[in-house]
Amino acid sequence: MPYVKVGQENSGSIELYYEDHGSGQPVVMMHGYPLSSRAWEKQVPALMEDGRRVITYDRRGFGRSSQPATGYDYDTFAADLKVLLDTLDLRDVTLVGHSMGTGEVTRYLGSYGSSRITRGVLISPIPPFLLQAPDNPEGLPGSAFDGFMQSARADDAAWMRSFLDNFFNMDKFRGTLVSDAYYQACWNISVSASAIAAVACIPTWETDFRGDVSKIDIPMLVIQGDDDRVLPYPLTGQRLPGMIKNLQLDVIEGGPHAICWTHADQVNAALLKFMA
Repeated sequence: MPYVKVGQENSGSIELYYEDHGSGQPVVMMHGYPLSSRAWEKQVPALMEDGRRVITYDRRGFGRSSQPATGYDYDTFAADLKVLLDTLDLRDVTLVGHSMGTGEVTRYLGSYGSSRITRGVLISPIPPFLLQAPDNPEGLPGSAFDGFMQSARADDAAWMRSFLDNFFNMDKFRGTLVSDAYYQACWNISVSASAIAAVACIPTWETDFRGDVSKIDIPMLVIQGDDDRVLPYPLTGQRLPGMIKNLQLDVIEGGPHAICWTHADQVNAALLKFMA
C-alpha cells in the first residue's frame, strides 16, 4: 500500500495513505468528514473509464493514514496535499473535493496557486465562510459549532450517527436512494476517523475562505444539492458565483449533502462534461 510522508510527530512519521489508478490526465480527490478515500467508490470507475488517472487519499486522522494529535487546520491540510502533488510530480491536475475536502482545494489554490492545477471541482462545498460574523451575517452562529463539539465529545458514536442521518437525508431516502446495507457501509467508513480527528476537525468548519476564492484563476465547477442539510446551499454554493471569476454551478434538485452517492450518475455526468 503506498504512503507519502507529510510530517513527523515525536518518534513517528505522519503518512498519508493514497491510491493511484489508471492513466491519463490526473484527477486528485479529497473526501469529506468523517469518511475516507473509499467515499469516492462511485466516481473512480467512471473517471478511469473516461481515460483519467485517479488519485484518492485519506486525510491525516482518517482511514488508513496516520492519526497524529496535531495538524487539524486547513493550512496543514493544504500543505499535506502539496506534498502529495509534489512527490508524485503531478501536473495538469483536476482537483476534486467533497464537503470538508473542498476546503483543501480552495486553501491549496489560495496558498500555492495553480501551476500544477488545470481546474477544480467543489462538491457540497464548505467555502466561502460558514461562521456568522459582522461582515458575514449569512453564516451560522458560533454557538452552533460549540454544540457540535460538545456532542462529538460526549458520545462520538451518537454524534456520527446523527451526522450521517443528515448527510444522506435518511428520512427521505432510506430504502430508495440509500439502502440499509449502504448506510451501514458508510457508517463503517466513518468510524475509521480517529477520535482526535473527529473532534479536532469541527473548528475547521469556521475557516474563512473568502481570501482564497478571490485568488482562484482556473475554471471551477460547483455541484450541490439544494436540500443539503450539512452545508446548506444558500450559505455555501449559492454564494460562490459572485466570488470566483470562472465558475459553473450545477444544482441537483432535492439532493442531500451526500450527492456523490445518492445522485452519483448526475455528479459523474457533470464531472465528465466539465473535464471534457
